[in-house]
Parts: sequence; C-alpha cells; structure tokens
Amino acid sequence: MTQLLLLGGTGFVGRALCDTLARQAQAAGEPLRLRVATRRRAHGTALQALPGVTLAEADVHDDRQLTGLLQGCDAVVNLVAILHGSEAAFEAAHVGLPRRLAAAAQAAGVRRVVHVSALGVGLEAPSRYLRSKARGEAVLQAAAAASPGLDLTLLRPSVIFGAEDRFLNLFARLQALAPVVPLGGAGARFQPVWVGDVAQAIAACLRQPATRGHTYECAGPEVFTLAELVGLAGREAGHPRPVLPLPGPLAWLQATALEFAPGGPLMSRDNLASMQVPNIASGQLPGLAALGLNPTPLAAVTPTYLRPGQRCARLDRWRALHH
Repeated sequence: MTQLLLLGGTGFVGRALCDTLARQAQAAGEPLRLRVATRRRAHGTALQALPGVTLAEADVHDDRQLTGLLQGCDAVVNLVAILHGSEAAFEAAHVGLPRRLAAAAQAAGVRRVVHVSALGVGLEAPSRYLRSKARGEAVLQAAAAASPGLDLTLLRPSVIFGAEDRFLNLFARLQALAPVVPLGGAGARFQPVWVGDVAQAIAACLRQPATRGHTYECAGPEVFTLAELVGLAGREAGHPRPVLPLPGPLAWLQATALEFAPGGPLMSRDNLASMQVPNIASGQLPGLAALGLNPTPLAAVTPTYLRPGQRCARLDRWRALHH
C-alpha cells in the first residue's frame, strides 16, 4: 500500500487531486494513504471527510519538518506555488522548496517526485514567476540526474479553471460591479485546462512508471485570448460588459494599481510580464493525450459554476463531469 505526501494539498488543485485519488482508490477497492501537509489544520477542513486522507500541520520550508513528513512515504507531489510576491518570495516558494524537497526525499528514501510547474517557464522569461519556476525545475532535474534513486516527473499546466478558480470567477465578479472592463494584456493567449484533468494527470503519473523522467504539458483543447475569456466569464455569469483593451503604458499603470489594492493583488506587474509569453502548449512535449486523457473543453464546465443559480452542489457536478 503506497503512502503519498502532498505539498500544497489544501489549495484549488490539491483539493481536486485529493478527491480524485480518493475516488480512484474506492473504485479499485484499495485503501488510500494520503498525507496532506498544511500550515494550519483549519485550511484542510474540507479534506478531512475523505477516506484515507490525513492532515499534517507543518512548515514545509523547514528542513527537519519536511524530512519528517516524508518518513514512510513512497511518493510526493509538490503543488506549492505563488502568483504574487517579491523576488525573495518567489525564490523561496519555487526554488528553495524544490531544493529542500530533493534533499529531504533522498534523506527519507523517497524515490518518486511529481512536481507541478507551469507552461512558459524559462530562465530568460520576462517575469519573476516564470524564471523562478524554471529554476525550480532545474534544481529537481539536477537532483534526479545526480541520484539514480530519485524518479522525477514534471507537469506544466496552462491557466487552470474550475468551480473554485480565482481566474474566471474573478472576472465574472468584476463584471457584476463594473460597467466596462479595462483590460491589460487583452491579447495574451491561454489554453485553459480543467482542474479535473490536471488532477487526473497527476494521478496518472503516480500510477504509470513510464512517466518517470518525462515532462508533460497540461493544456485544454482550445486557445483563447484573455479578452475572450473575460467576455466568456461575463456572458456565463449573466452580466456581460464591454472589454476595453489597454495599450502597454496604461496596462502597466493598471497592474501597478491592482498590485497594491487592499485585500491583496488582483493583478501585478509580474503577472502582466508573464502574459508576454503565450500560455499555450508548445507541441514539443507530450500532453494529456499521452497520459490517456481527453482534455475537457471550457464550455463543458463553466456553465456548472458561472451561470446564475448554478453555483450550488458543485462537488456533485464536478464528480459527474469527471465520470
């Protein structure tokens, strides 16, 4: 019986992955042993009802605690990521943690590591987010190359959508309040991938030995501009608004203002820089089809959570779509 550790498991993708693994274990008639690390146990309340899922309160950035979390585990999935922050914050989350994870996994005898990165990463990319994600990948790849006992799989998703996303839901809420949507980066291209497909992709990598040593691009079947996605969110939510694309200097000013908005950034200058790189599959790496998955189109999911009166019973709908 495999013991799995999940880092970042109380977040949007983590919750979907826990549900997927629990259902797959139940369907196979096998017990699940899934340890979810969290800074605060209260963050994982929704997961406690899932059979086989246990919460472990710990600081994953502490070497001793991380090694302790890995004791007795056969595999670890790293979902920890941030979208906003300083250079030091990006370095800690996207580079420092993978470095610690590689060392702790080897110390604890854990062979299998699945790391979720992002499309568009590159050491020369225009944003701190994409550059730090690339350095994190490089740290893990170097550790795997230096240690024959460490089997690594990388996943690079596009922007992820689903009932609890902070992407389409945000644009739907904004259009409920504003008569027009001034939009920086309106022409940026995305290939949105459903959170259920990402969860299934991670589960497939854990299940299939042939995925070891490979990198997979996780993208949906369609490419949209940001303006098209904002328009879709407004229409589905029942209050479409005109989208006003902003030229470069005005887009930068908007991002600056939103970066320092009360309650946390809605967008940052670093996000705007990230959008200079198309968030679409390169076609040079295997994708969801190589994992036996058919990417789910946006239109099959968004009505279940964006349309008025459709926001209840989301978990049941999510499971129905998953089957």
